[in-house]
Amino acid sequence: MAGLISPETRERIRAASDIVEIIGGYIPLKKAGMNFTALCPFHKEKTPSFNVNPHKQIFHCFGCGKGGDVFTFVKEYESIGFMDALRRLAERAKIPLEYDQNPAAEQSRHLKDQLLQVHEAITQRWQSALDNEAAGQVARDYLKKRGVPDEAVKLFRLGAAPEAWDDTVNWARSKNFDLDLMEKAGLVVRKEGSDHYYDRFRGRLIFPICDEQGRVVGFSGRILSGDEKTAKYVNSPETAIFTKSKLFFGLHKSKRALLDAGAAVVCEGQLDLIACFMAGVENVVAPLGTAFTDQHARILKRYVEEAIMCFDSDEAGQKAAVRSLDHLLASGLAVRVAMVPPPDDPDSFIKAHGGEAFRALIAGAEDFFDYYLNRLCRQNDVNSDKGRLAILREMAEAVRKTGSPVLEDKYAQKTALRLAVAPEAVRAEFKKIGKEIAKARPPQAQPLEPPPVAGTEADHEDVSFEDLEVGPPSEKEFWLLKLLLRHDELAPTAAQFLDPAWLPHPQVRSIVERRIAAFKEGSWTSLGAFLGDGDAATQTLITQAVAEERKLPNPEQQLADTLLRLRNEHLDRQIAEITQQAAQPGIPDERKLELLQRRQGLREDKRAGLQQIWV
Repeated sequence: MAGLISPETRERIRAASDIVEIIGGYIPLKKAGMNFTALCPFHKEKTPSFNVNPHKQIFHCFGCGKGGDVFTFVKEYESIGFMDALRRLAERAKIPLEYDQNPAAEQSRHLKDQLLQVHEAITQRWQSALDNEAAGQVARDYLKKRGVPDEAVKLFRLGAAPEAWDDTVNWARSKNFDLDLMEKAGLVVRKEGSDHYYDRFRGRLIFPICDEQGRVVGFSGRILSGDEKTAKYVNSPETAIFTKSKLFFGLHKSKRALLDAGAAVVCEGQLDLIACFMAGVENVVAPLGTAFTDQHARILKRYVEEAIMCFDSDEAGQKAAVRSLDHLLASGLAVRVAMVPPPDDPDSFIKAHGGEAFRALIAGAEDFFDYYLNRLCRQNDVNSDKGRLAILREMAEAVRKTGSPVLEDKYAQKTALRLAVAPEAVRAEFKKIGKEIAKARPPQAQPLEPPPVAGTEADHEDVSFEDLEVGPPSEKEFWLLKLLLRHDELAPTAAQFLDPAWLPHPQVRSIVERRIAAFKEGSWTSLGAFLGDGDAATQTLITQAVAEERKLPNPEQQLADTLLRLRNEHLDRQIAEITQQAAQPGIPDERKLELLQRRQGLREDKRAGLQQIWV
């Protein structure tokens, strides 16, 4: 897909995405001279070291070293791939991407834009009904009874759908929204065999469901009155913008806290999440219902390394926590379980005991297999053979899913202790049961993933100096970068006199070679475009070189001095290498004479300096 995004389109998106405006939408920026500063969003600090340069359209943190362009910031802050960052900025700038320009894609994008518009408009309508209208009184009373503060109502944009069959239908007509579009949005339902429509959400407290960008894409409505046979919650149906299995309630509010905490508290319902969030546990998400999918797990893995399941204390909630294990383990997440004492759920527990008690409960969450062993021992008679065998089989099957011999041995010992039997016997039983399970249910072949193609997200994976096993460049190499990347007028001189072989640092050499090639080919457009072609470590090196605000006096002379010193250091390295070779014992006289002559020539070159060719 990325291969279909032309450099021209990418530059249009960059030009339409002012880095100060984009970053300022995420974090508060403060003017500091010609640049802007802030507390770095990528590491904890008390003194601002995060720097945004509006002229170069880059950012750099002098604390943690992270830097890049506007695409890099959105990618890193949102914890998404490069193509997703490009797409978000393109959508914001209303710039269509090439692969979206065929008629079918154009039609699909137009429909999604219309659906987003409708969802935002009806959200505001239901917010108004909750705030001001008599039709929202039942919902207001319910929220007051549940102890939901006004701040939370506004933060999560809660609303009220009036108790009427045609309120949304009439509203849509008044706003000139086509009823066919309203049906595609899942907001109204066509009466079978007729052209009449009626509202899907009636007499319900409305929870808007947002995507990761904070755009409303669907709704969940809680019944407030009526017959017991009516579903307690009704969600939007699947639409062009709403896929239940790929969405969390509240993620758009909690994603920064998830990244900071490295762990996600997964609760069961919208009111549970709101209670957690308002109690200070902001690293929280809720699937839309108890079904937890592999897509949910993959989304969480982008943000965190650990999931803490905090479902309701009833049997249905605990079964849901157990069912989520397979998806969480498959995504590589560590799993813990926080048990809310019956009969509470997270919301009622917080109301009864306070936020501090709930935070302590989360901090004390058990590792999943400790929780599961305790659960199995409650469900089965540990004093009977039947109960012991049931516990052994369930534990063996669950631990086997981790693929970890260490965890398998650890929980074999813990299971043995609970059952009062020898650990060796449990290990043997685990092994035996594992073979039986493998034989009964052979693993399905997994489809091979195609290798990444050039220009895809794989080209933008994070790389650090540690990954490349290189250290920082020398002071002179770094100074050369500052000169070439901050002063475009120096490129012709560098292209004429600089030999990249003078630069021992591989990344500096690569950057300089690319900069000179861009000058010779006439392809240089901007530092931002140049920056976007490098990996993460290269971007950090470039932004560090150009982020300083102070001017470089007499850059032409500084370049001349820097080139001369780099050349001389290169000659010194060659001279030292030749001297070492010539000193080797047993070297033939002819070879030694040849080396000494070469050394003499290098020394003469060094004495001559660059003056013989410098203009």
